[in-house]
Amino acid sequence: MHTSGVAYSPQFGGQDSRGLKGFGFATLCHNVTVNGDRYRALIANFFIPELNNHDVQELWFQQDGATCHTARATIDLLKDTFGDRLISRFGPVNWSPRSCDLTPLDYFLWGYVKSLVYADKPQTLDHLKDNIRRVIADIRPQMFEKIIENWTSRLD
Repeated sequence: MHTSGVAYSPQFGGQDSRGLKGFGFATLCHNVTVNGDRYRALIANFFIPELNNHDVQELWFQQDGATCHTARATIDLLKDTFGDRLISRFGPVNWSPRSCDLTPLDYFLWGYVKSLVYADKPQTLDHLKDNIRRVIADIRPQMFEKIIENWTSRLD
């Protein structure tokens, strides 16, 4: 997966009344292609240790079908952490590509974030980064609750 030369660091967002936590990635550096080794290092060195700092025994992990996400070693690492609570191509629960009903981040959240990030037409990379950080930080737990409620109603 080439990410336009951006590496990411995980950050936890809000928590809803049921204990559901939001999770995202913040930009760290540039000119990095995310391959399987880098993606697994990100998961092993940042994401899993962060999970250990939170009560997330029932957390599900969902990812798309990018090659670095679906490499055998990546799937094995994620299965060791999430067991059957992994939604991914080649995972215990198959990822449904292009399904807006099953990808709440795609069908709503990223569009919402993008509209706010670009509202003031950032002209520099630093301005863009500041906007991304601000918008993500401002997302309230209630929004995650509504997203999850809407999503779970579509599963029935």
